[in-house]
Amino acid sequence: MADKGKGGYLISKSSYKDFQIRAEFWADHTTNSGIFFRISDPKTIGSKTAYEANIYDQRPEAEYGTEAIPNFAKVSPLPKAGGKWNTYEITATGSHLTVVLNGAKTADIQHSQFTEGPIALQFANREKGAPGGAIKWRKLQIRPL
Repeated sequence: MADKGKGGYLISKSSYKDFQIRAEFWADHTTNSGIFFRISDPKTIGSKTAYEANIYDQRPEAEYGTEAIPNFAKVSPLPKAGGKWNTYEITATGSHLTVVLNGAKTADIQHSQFTEGPIALQFANREKGAPGGAIKWRKLQIRPL
């Protein structure tokens, strides 16, 4: 569980190209978090260096909130993940990327900007002024395809 501090990332040691992630998470209503994948530069994790399955119910640009892949796949209407346990399933096979939250597919795109890299769990980066609600993770599984 992460609930205090300036934020950060828990980064995998391995690099992944084609894979499926299954992760359960509990997020506060104010949490800014997500799962970054195919990170091209682990020293500078963000939307310019990776894809992200977002967890951010109160994101100002709501179309890129929870369930979206910011800058690549919008979501509408914006679901609310805060205050309950949720299950993310993320699949990346070649340029085909899908995000499923609680059994409902929310993103299904073809995109090939990032092809391989580690995976990271995010806790709000307060240095950039993001909210800092708690995030809890359990049963995280990564299956190479």
